[in-house]
Amino acid sequence: MEALFNTVFPVALVVFSGYLLGRRMAMDLPTLSRLTVYLLVPALIFDAMYRAQFSREGLLGLTLGFLLTYGGVYLFVALLGRLLRESPEAAKGLALAALFPNSGNMGLSLTYFALGEAGLGLAVVYFILSSALMFGLGPAFIRGGGILEGLRFTLRLPLFYALLLGLLLRTLEVTFPFRLDEGVRLMGQAAIPVLLLTLGMQMAKTPFRLGAFELWASGLRLLVAPLFAYLAGLLLGLPRLEHQVLVLQSATPIAVNAFLLSREFGKDAARMARSVVVSTFLAFLTVPLVLLLIGLR
Repeated sequence: MEALFNTVFPVALVVFSGYLLGRRMAMDLPTLSRLTVYLLVPALIFDAMYRAQFSREGLLGLTLGFLLTYGGVYLFVALLGRLLRESPEAAKGLALAALFPNSGNMGLSLTYFALGEAGLGLAVVYFILSSALMFGLGPAFIRGGGILEGLRFTLRLPLFYALLLGLLLRTLEVTFPFRLDEGVRLMGQAAIPVLLLTLGMQMAKTPFRLGAFELWASGLRLLVAPLFAYLAGLLLGLPRLEHQVLVLQSATPIAVNAFLLSREFGKDAARMARSVVVSTFLAFLTVPLVLLLIGLR
């Protein structure tokens, strides 16, 4: 139980602080988001890859687990949409919610507190895979075309280049002069609190409203996805750490970027925004259950 408290409470404290700040004063969230996406998170990714100690087998296993989880969840949501006789837009919204986790803001933070530096390195890989799916295929999926445009947008983000450069310098065993790597590490360490504060501020601006769609979307994201991840890890026989990271990252709430993509390319942004908020609040109830599932007590 102490491990649960040590993981969930620090995250909740920072998110709640951002929520209170967002309620009291207007904050420039687009600027904070750009600072995070284009500087702090790339620094975090580079530092994690540069210092990573995981094996190629671990990376391959996590990637296969990710793909198997996403394939299973997508088929489940497609079947559910037919059974519920949802409209095409609502079915797309449910798929968007189920497939796009908050593996950055909350996922990296949760994994760091629960599994330490070793888990964080693998969580970054999951975050990259999720971002590739979200930004590469998300716009095309929502809009019904333009996959090349989505891929070009993905390649304009510095996340992948930070990943590749970090892995390259680690492989070549490059040593930085003047401890410049510590400067990069310092920027990367700023990413997690800024991510969580931004999430809290976003929650303060979006009304909390429970409806059938919001509950279905949150359930798919918080319960169905980690269950599929757990089964995928068992099926592949993943090592304990890779299995834990796969399940924990899959248990995070709906990504704020799912709302942003829905607003930019879809027609149901308001309902998606409410689903993001509902799933984020509910995650503080479901994540402790997932931590118990993966053996953290």
